[in-house]
Amino acid sequence: MRGAHGPELLAWLKGREPEMVALLERLVLAESPSQDPAAQRGPFSILAGELDQVGFAVRRIPGFDTGDHLYTRPRARRRGAPFQLIVGHMDTVWPLGTVERMPLRREGDLLFGPGTHDMKAGLAQLVFALQALQAFELVPALTPVAVVNSDEEIGSGSSRRMIRRLARSAERAFVLEGGERGQNRLKIARKGAGRFRIRVRGRASHAGTSFEQGVSAILELSHQVQRLFALNDPGRGITVNVGTVDGGLLPNVVAPEASARIGVRVPTAAAAVEIERAIRGLRPVLEGSSLEIEGRIGRPPMEPTPRNRQLLATAQRLGMALGLELEDAGLVGGASDANTTSLYTATLDGLGPAGDGSHAPDEHVSISSLAERAALLALLLLEPASVAGLRAVAS
Repeated sequence: MRGAHGPELLAWLKGREPEMVALLERLVLAESPSQDPAAQRGPFSILAGELDQVGFAVRRIPGFDTGDHLYTRPRARRRGAPFQLIVGHMDTVWPLGTVERMPLRREGDLLFGPGTHDMKAGLAQLVFALQALQAFELVPALTPVAVVNSDEEIGSGSSRRMIRRLARSAERAFVLEGGERGQNRLKIARKGAGRFRIRVRGRASHAGTSFEQGVSAILELSHQVQRLFALNDPGRGITVNVGTVDGGLLPNVVAPEASARIGVRVPTAAAAVEIERAIRGLRPVLEGSSLEIEGRIGRPPMEPTPRNRQLLATAQRLGMALGLELEDAGLVGGASDANTTSLYTATLDGLGPAGDGSHAPDEHVSISSLAERAALLALLLLEPASVAGLRAVAS
């Protein structure tokens, strides 16, 4: 039972739309900001309970400085069998108490609330896709293994090693970041992201009595800021943004120190090397000043590899059975854990329910898309191993 039976799966899931919404609401009300590990426990317990009911064993992986991460796979499985990876995250950008200022509310087909689209709807989708497989007594040829981390919104620093290790062995990976409302676009290419910090040291002096003896770190930094902005190349998809600047002591003191934080987005691995080399190659303009540069491209680009394109084509074929005309979203500016999995295996992202307003006060998800995207995920999980494509050799 694969694409040809998509309508039956979709009908079954649409009949459970109220249950899907109820689970999503429970997850949203259990707020889980990235920087609050204790807050993560509640929604993770909710999700673990749901997965237990569909026959999945759940294990918590320590998150050290962040909340723990959830690893789950079928209790009944054959050891060493090929597997496919599903990736999601529980953390949100919203601090505790946001749900009081941005309460859950329903307007027609839309459910508004913090974390609805990014990405607790994707977690509800996962649960009900697995429920649908269980209801129809369908066992995927590739064992579904899922990871739900607690630090995606802050760079996946704690969970990246686990995701990388699993992706190296997985036949394919599905990432449940939210889909785009009204567009039915899936993602096979994302920009890489990096953060850098420049510290400038000058020489302090009295701005009135010995101005010429000073070396202004702020003036030096202004030269470097212009050099950094000159690295921007929107036509190639390269952005270098000086997001914050700081420095100086008092108006009557030539500034001895200044600093800037820089955000970088790059479309390809080659561009990442180029921009990182350019930033690290910056040199002082003013005699007597010095630069200290730290940072890196922490998330490499997700490039539209042949195996990613093949997985997109599979999703497009399956989507037709559900009445969905799925398209390639092209190069996406935001990064996700798909940037990591795509280095090692065929990866498809943006599979979560459709919505909009991620990280914004009007964040929302389309309720009707919950069943559609759960049915699509179920069909993808049922695809045979041969569709996995060109899995990268572990490195």
